[in-house]
Amino acid sequence: MTDSIFTKIIKGEIPCHKVYEDDKSLAFLDIFPIVPGHVLVVSKKQVEYLWDLPDEDYQAVMAACKKVANRLREVLKVKYVGVKVVGTDVPHVHIHLVPFNHAKEYYKRRGLNQVDDTELANLAAKLAL
Repeated sequence: MTDSIFTKIIKGEIPCHKVYEDDKSLAFLDIFPIVPGHVLVVSKKQVEYLWDLPDEDYQAVMAACKKVANRLREVLKVKYVGVKVVGTDVPHVHIHLVPFNHAKEYYKRRGLNQVDDTELANLAAKLAL
């Protein structure tokens, strides 16, 4: 199997703005965010479908989502953090965490322009666990 873009990020071959990492998952800022603070939580095991992850890996990814979502609420002072599992753009388990206060923010389409690297770095530093 060819390494996905997320596997390349996990291996350090492609940089990311990490906010959380443990032995089974990695969370980093999306470079084409729906809203500022949009985070991707990925399994370190390259599996295409969330439901195909071994239980231990699934539980680790969901625990990472909870930690990161609570951190997003704390730092960004948002009321909600939405969860999206789409799985069509990259064949590697990933969960979108989208911080928002109003439903219209959550339902926005993903950004078309990459966010400035310095802006992402500053936000990642604030969110880092």
